[in-house]
Amino acid sequence: MKKLAIIGASYLQEPLIQKAKQMGIETHVFAWAANDVGEKSADFFYPISITEKDAILKTCIAAGIDGICSIASDLAAITVNYVAYKMGLICNSPECVLHSTNKHEMRKCYEQNRDPSPKSIYVTSADDLKDAPIRYPVIVKPVDRSGSRGITKVTSPEGLSAAIELAKEQGFDKHALIEEFISGQEYSVECISWQGEHHFLALTQKYTTGAPHYIETAHLEPAPVSAELLNQIKDVVYHSLNSLNITNGASHTEIKITPDKKIFLIETGGRMGGDCIGSHLVELSTGFDFVRAVIQIALGETPDLNIPHSSKEAAVRFIISDEDFEYLDKLKREHPELLLQEEVRKINRDLQVTDSSTRYGYYIMHAALPGTLSRHLPNQTEDTL
Repeated sequence: MKKLAIIGASYLQEPLIQKAKQMGIETHVFAWAANDVGEKSADFFYPISITEKDAILKTCIAAGIDGICSIASDLAAITVNYVAYKMGLICNSPECVLHSTNKHEMRKCYEQNRDPSPKSIYVTSADDLKDAPIRYPVIVKPVDRSGSRGITKVTSPEGLSAAIELAKEQGFDKHALIEEFISGQEYSVECISWQGEHHFLALTQKYTTGAPHYIETAHLEPAPVSAELLNQIKDVVYHSLNSLNITNGASHTEIKITPDKKIFLIETGGRMGGDCIGSHLVELSTGFDFVRAVIQIALGETPDLNIPHSSKEAAVRFIISDEDFEYLDKLKREHPELLLQEEVRKINRDLQVTDSSTRYGYYIMHAALPGTLSRHLPNQTEDTL
C-alpha cells in the first residue's frame, strides 16, 4: 500500500484524505491538534504544526511515505515541496516555491519575464513611501498570505499607514505590498502541470464584497467569457507558470480583466485553489477528477490528462450575512434540485467577517446547463469588481 503525507487537517484537506482512501492509499496527516475533521479521518495523524518542516520531514522519512501534497494553502505548499525535495519525490523547485508563495518575489519574477501584472512597492512602513509617487487608489496586502487576509483598498494617504500595519500583522514576512489598483472583473484559472506541460482545467468567476477588503462571496464555473478571450487568458497564464517554473501539480492563478479586455496577473499559487474551487467545482463543471490527479502526481504517477470539459455548471456561495442564510432557505424551497452540499453554522454577532476564514459557511450548487446559477449568486456592482 502506498503512503501519502497530507499537510493540514481542516475541512479543506478532507477531500484529499477521502480521495486517497478511495484509491487504496494510506494517509499520514500533519497539523496542530485542533479537533479538525482530518485528525479523525486520517489513517495516521501527527500533531505537528505545518510550519515545522524538519520535524515533518523526519516523520515522513521514518514512515516511508511515497508522496506528499496539500490543498489550498500557500503555507502548506512550502512544507510540501520542502519535504518532497529533501526526499527526492515529485515537487517543484525551491526557487519556484519562493516565487509562488512570496508575492514580492512573484512580482519581481513577473517583471523580469514581462508578464502583465500590477506595479507594486515592498514596504515595512508608510515611511518607505516618502519619495514614492503613489497614485490612489491602491491595494495593500500581506506578502505571504491568502484568503483575503489583511487586504485593504486605500483611496487616500490618510488610510495607508493603518492598511500597511494590518497587512504586516496578518503576514509572516512582516512586510506589505502597495499594489497598483486594477479595475475589472476578477477570475481564477485552474491548471494542472505534469513534467512542465500545463493543462487548463477551468476559468472561475469570482464574486467579492468589494472595497475595502474584497472578501470572496461566491465562485462560478465555467466563467462566461468568449472563446477568443479564454484563449488569450490561457496564453498569459501558461507563460506565467513557465516564468515561476511551476512544473508539477496544481496551480491557481488569479487574474483581472479590465473593461477594455486587458489581462493582468494578480498572483499565482503552486497549489489547488481553495474555497471549494479545486476540490469540488472543477470536477462538477468539467468531469475531471482534479483531486485524484494531484495525488497521482505527488506519487510520481502519470495522471490521466484527457480532460472532458463537460457543459455543466457549478458554483459555491459563501455565508457572510443574514441575506445569505435567507437565500439558502429560498433555494431549498424553490430549487432544491440545484443544491448539492451545504456547510453552515449560526451567525455569532460578536464576530465580524474579516476574511475567508471567518465566513459562516457555504453551499454548493450544480446545474446541467450553463447560465443557470448566476442568478443565485450575489449581485456584482462596480465597487465589487
